[in-house]
Amino acid sequence: MTYALSAALQAAVFQQLYTDPEVVRHLGSHIYDALPFGTAPQLYAQLGPETVKDASDATGHGAQHDFTVSVVTTQAGFTAAKEAAAAICIALENPLTLTAGHLVSLAFTRAVAARQGDDTRRIDLRFRARTQLN
Repeated sequence: MTYALSAALQAAVFQQLYTDPEVVRHLGSHIYDALPFGTAPQLYAQLGPETVKDASDATGHGAQHDFTVSVVTTQAGFTAAKEAAAAICIALENPLTLTAGHLVSLAFTRAVAARQGDDTRRIDLRFRARTQLN
């Protein structure tokens, strides 16, 4: 069992989103691990919760990571958030390079779009990754 590749996976996801031209077209540089202090932008993405479980096998130590990337907006309607969410999904279909270990697979599993009480709209994109130590 290993949690050793969680930070490397997060860094690779962040890098992929931060440098993808379509994601940047929709979000600019507003992709965060933690929101900066002050007023949040009208549209941004945030790396969110992660659940990790053992996925070791005969070939070595591995883990299954279920993680969330959220798209949040205070703009009217869901259109801008849905377009940004689509760009994120497409960006994460491209190969990711981890600084440690390697990514065996990465797949979209589901999305939940909801309006929050203060006219904020949020789309939580769930992904499942399988990592393995080299």
